Amino acid sequence: MTVKQLSMPELVDACAELGIPGVGLWRDPVRTYGLAETAKLVREAGLAVTTLCRGGFFTTIDPAERAKALDDNRLAIDEAATLGTDTLVLVSGGLPAGSKDLHGARERIADALADLGPYAEERGVRLAIEPLHPMYAADRCVVSTLTQALDLAERFPAHQVGVTVDTYHIWWDDQAPAQIARAGAQGRIHTFQLADWTTPLPEGVLNGRGQLGDGSVDLREWKAYVEAAGYTGPVEVELFNDVLWARDGREVLAETAARFVTHAL
Repeated sequence: MTVKQLSMPELVDACAELGIPGVGLWRDPVRTYGLAETAKLVREAGLAVTTLCRGGFFTTIDPAERAKALDDNRLAIDEAATLGTDTLVLVSGGLPAGSKDLHGARERIADALADLGPYAEERGVRLAIEPLHPMYAADRCVVSTLTQALDLAERFPAHQVGVTVDTYHIWWDDQAPAQIARAGAQGRIHTFQLADWTTPLPEGVLNGRGQLGDGSVDLREWKAYVEAAGYTGPVEVELFNDVLWARDGREVLAETAARFVTHAL
C-alpha cells in the first residue's frame, strides 16, 4: 500500500531492482491482478510475501452479516495460503451503528477468532490482531492497544493468534514496550510494521501515515523493543499517504528503503 500506484508487476520489478526481499500484500490489488497470477509472479521473482492484509471486521451484531464476515475471512486465509504467507493481518472492526458497547464488540471478536483459528492453523496461516490508534475505535477497530490485543490473543494458541506491532498505532502508549515483551515471550509477534506520525492529520485521518523520519516516532527505538522481545521476522513499512501516492512509485519505494536504513537500522 505504500506504493499502491504501482501495478503488481511494477511492484515486483521495483523490489527486485532495489534488493527488497519481501512484500506485504493487500487483498484488493491481489484480486485485481489475480490470486493465482500474483502467487506465480512473486514466486518466480524470488520475492517472499510477508503478510496478507486484511481480514477482520468481526463486530457486527446481525447474524447474517457475521456469517458473511466469517466466510470472507476464511477466503482471506485461503488467499494467504495460496500466496505463501503464514500471516493474515486482522483489523477487527469498529462499533456497529448505534452501539456504544466496546466490551460486547471485543467479545464478538473473540467468538470469531475461536471459529477461525483452527481453520487458519489447518492451512498454515496465523492470525495477527492489529491494534489501531484510538481515533479509529468507533469506525474501524475497537482494539486500540497491544494490551487489548494480547488479552484477546491469549485465549488461543500462539501459533493460531498473535498480534501486529505497528509503530503508527502504538508509539504514544507508554505500556506498549512492556506489552511487546509480553508478546515476544509467548511467540505472538507475528509481524512488525513501521510508519511515522506527522501532523496535522488529513481530513478523515486515514491517509496520514508519515514517511519514515518525517515525524515524531523514534523508529529505531521501537525496532529495538521487538528485537529484544525475540522477533527476527521481516520488517514492513506501511504508509497510507496521498502525497506519496501522487509521486512516482519507484521513486517512493527507493526513498522508503533509504529512509529505513537511515532511521530504523
